[in-house]
Amino acid sequence: MQKGDIVRYLNSVGGGRVVKIEGNIAYVEEDGFETPVLVKECVVVTPASMVPPEPPQARLSAEAPKVVNQPVEEPEPEDMEETDYGDKVSATLAFEPRNIKELGTTTFDTYLVNDSNYYLYFSFMTRRKEEKEWKIRYAGMVEPNIQLLLGELLREDLPDIEVIAVQYIAFKRDKSFELKPAVTAEYRLDPIKFLKLHCFNEHLYFETPVIAIDIVKEDVVQRPLVVDAPRLEKELNAKKNADMRERKRPVKRHQNRKTKGDIVEVDLHIHELVDSTRGLSSADMLNLQVDEFRRVMDMNLKNHGQKIVFIHGKGEGVLRQAIAKELNHRYKGHQVQDASFREYGYGATQVTIK
Repeated sequence: MQKGDIVRYLNSVGGGRVVKIEGNIAYVEEDGFETPVLVKECVVVTPASMVPPEPPQARLSAEAPKVVNQPVEEPEPEDMEETDYGDKVSATLAFEPRNIKELGTTTFDTYLVNDSNYYLYFSFMTRRKEEKEWKIRYAGMVEPNIQLLLGELLREDLPDIEVIAVQYIAFKRDKSFELKPAVTAEYRLDPIKFLKLHCFNEHLYFETPVIAIDIVKEDVVQRPLVVDAPRLEKELNAKKNADMRERKRPVKRHQNRKTKGDIVEVDLHIHELVDSTRGLSSADMLNLQVDEFRRVMDMNLKNHGQKIVFIHGKGEGVLRQAIAKELNHRYKGHQVQDASFREYGYGATQVTIK
């Protein structure tokens, strides 16, 4: 990839012209805005050598052009689906290794998880502990109930993240909401932890072990505490097992599946999988949805040529990212594409079994 290439995003809708490349990050211009995207998440559609040059700007006329005011149709805002517990903000910063078996050489994906019904306009900053000035790693907005990839952390970046900080303000669009205070949270982070396997732990929002920092939980800003780690892990596992027994609900087997010609449709919306979401956390619901996805894939692995449409909803949600991760790792080699926009909009993925 090089500057000037026209690209599209591998796992999401959109794309544009590459205006610059810094390390593993490409800055893609789309509708006048530059968006930082991992290079590996882009596919070159038209090389720079084949892109026609932009026409030169026309000279200004001596007579000022007449301005005609035309009504501009504003797009209707999407109705964001809210959770019953999401009016209390919970946010987590996490570092996921690309290859946990090679911690000495691997890179780390940095995520911000917004487990709430609020938009968060935030910035993520780091510095060395002996320094006073901060370096912005990411600044932008994360939508409600979204897991957002902030970028790739290289091994040479580790000495620069001894102190991290997250600032955010929370709000809702096109509806009334409870005013939340602006948050600034600062933490010490020992870079040596990134080289020690036991420092990576399982987390509700991730399928592989991560280093996770809870920024805020149910509107309460979290602070790092010195605790007895083995005892805490034992208590957390006991509580997690108890919660799972209490929250588990029967799944409506096969009721969410339809056959349309030679295509199998699978609706992964949670209300199609369970009778009630009462008592289920967002992690419980995501696990049920991913389990259903795996079950359908495993049942059809020998049906070569079978087309399956998984309906997961619009946007870059946690479920869409979880399905993409499954297809990139657990179910490699199958043909993956966006399902028919006319029939499903942007909320479905089609898999053809190879």
